[in-house]
Amino acid sequence: MSSRMNRRDFLRSSLFMGAGLSFANLLPFIQYRIAHAQEQPLRAAMSSAGLQGTWNAQGQEAALWWAKLLGVEVTWFDGEFDPAIQRGKIDQMATEQWDFTAMQPGAIGTLVEPVQAMIDAGIPVIDMDTLIAPLDQLQEMGILTFIAPNNVFMSESAVEVLMDKMGGAGKIAHIGGQPGHTGAQARGQGFLNVVARYPDVEVVTDEPADWDNAKAAALTETILNRHPDLKAIFADNDDMALAARQAVENAGLGDQVFVAGVDAMSPAIQAVADGKLVATARNSATRIHGWAVVAGAYAATVGLEEARKNVPFFVLADGPLITNEIDSNPDLAAEPWKLNNYGMSVIPGLIWAQDNLVF
Repeated sequence: MSSRMNRRDFLRSSLFMGAGLSFANLLPFIQYRIAHAQEQPLRAAMSSAGLQGTWNAQGQEAALWWAKLLGVEVTWFDGEFDPAIQRGKIDQMATEQWDFTAMQPGAIGTLVEPVQAMIDAGIPVIDMDTLIAPLDQLQEMGILTFIAPNNVFMSESAVEVLMDKMGGAGKIAHIGGQPGHTGAQARGQGFLNVVARYPDVEVVTDEPADWDNAKAAALTETILNRHPDLKAIFADNDDMALAARQAVENAGLGDQVFVAGVDAMSPAIQAVADGKLVATARNSATRIHGWAVVAGAYAATVGLEEARKNVPFFVLADGPLITNEIDSNPDLAAEPWKLNNYGMSVIPGLIWAQDNLVF
């Protein structure tokens, strides 16, 4: 081996020449990494918009679980739900050498320069959940892959449930995330797509609460004071939806105002079961962060160009709408396989799957 061969070259040569393996399929690669994690450790950097959010914290938990399995030492750079703070930390990240990096930006466009510097240095970079830059620019930059949910679908599906509960008429409010966050922008668009189809629905408030529970609760109180006849609230994530729901209950309007959110974290799924939220939709933090570690470790091991041949630029981490509805059509009682979800509640199974980091 040449004395000039760097660590990534060594990993690549040992992989292809020593093991004689090709990993177009990720499963053999995962088996390989598990078997060689100690002798071929990797070093990675990851960042999320803000670990104060339960979704982000769960994503970190899943990422660290996969990292331990695959022999990856992860340094975490918390964005603290402040794009300026996150930019400073990503600038710091870009001064070091990593085998791969993965990040969820708090706002589009704020991290382009340091991310480009890492890509130019040959470091594989994975974009998680929200866009670092517009899609065409993201591809030009050389991002390995963008792993994300369908934010418009999640929003539309939850808001449709609210429309049904409202009877297609009345006042509704939207509590948004951070304005620069592309996931929040897409959820806002999904909200507008649905309410536009209901001429008797009035949007009385459409304001951001920046993923801040206290702001969401205060905004809800203000909305209820101005519109005591409010019928529904849609919040861009579960944390804010649950904060809004508590404010609704504090105002004594728990039976009047329907609330829905996005992310389908376990507390929100339980709130759906308890009738406190009418719906949530799953944004899989576990898969987005876990898959990012797998993709990054793969690229670091086989080489970035080889990884580009086998890892798609866009990977959808899909998730369902979750309500407390049970299909109990008596005409199909003798043939439950013809019922939605076999005529059973999905909630216990989804909480079990999420708590075990597989949903």
